[in-house]
Amino acid sequence: MTRLWRILVSKRSAGVAAAAALTAVLALAACESAPSGAEDGPQSQAAAGNGGPAVVAPGKPGEPARTLSPEEAREAVPPDTPNSADFTYAQMMIVHHGQALEMTALAAKQAASTQVKQVAARIAAAQQPEIDAMRGWLKNNGGPRPQTGHDHGTMPGMATEAQLAQLRDARGEAFDELFLKLMITHHQGAVTMAGEVLSEGNNVQVEEMANDVIAQQTAEIDRMRSM
Repeated sequence: MTRLWRILVSKRSAGVAAAAALTAVLALAACESAPSGAEDGPQSQAAAGNGGPAVVAPGKPGEPARTLSPEEAREAVPPDTPNSADFTYAQMMIVHHGQALEMTALAAKQAASTQVKQVAARIAAAQQPEIDAMRGWLKNNGGPRPQTGHDHGTMPGMATEAQLAQLRDARGEAFDELFLKLMITHHQGAVTMAGEVLSEGNNVQVEEMANDVIAQQTAEIDRMRSM
């Protein structure tokens, strides 16, 4: 799972780096004055006719560079506008984290192991602020959006109602074992969801939240497995 995260982050970082490089080239070209008179070449004249100097954009591996007008160059830099994957992730992760908080709230009175109580407290301390951050992001971006093709009950890693009932009834070592089993699966589901939005989403803030989820919950999975 950690390898998947590295691949996805690397893929998205490469796209951001390329966009940044293109923006820098555009800014540099805008600062330079075009030559005048007989020295003007056809490319410069065409660019001047389009409202400014042309911009050379590096091609993909194995492809030649392209000459873009300033307007085309600006359009080539990907905007940060949230897409449906960003909204779906935020809305579903709020529900996903909410179930984790429900599970961790039981540990203080029902767990036998001090380690289990501590890991439950850490999970609660991390995930409540993440819920607040995602709610704030939704509010700042126009609120929740209708979802099609997604069912909160089928989110990866979610415990069933029967499993939650069993956890509520468990005490001592039986609680510890079931809690760790369900929470590892729950965290794995969150990592999967975060990986999907890194691949399909478009918003930098959502990307940062997803990266935080992957980093924190991967570490917690390793910790819980060792327990």
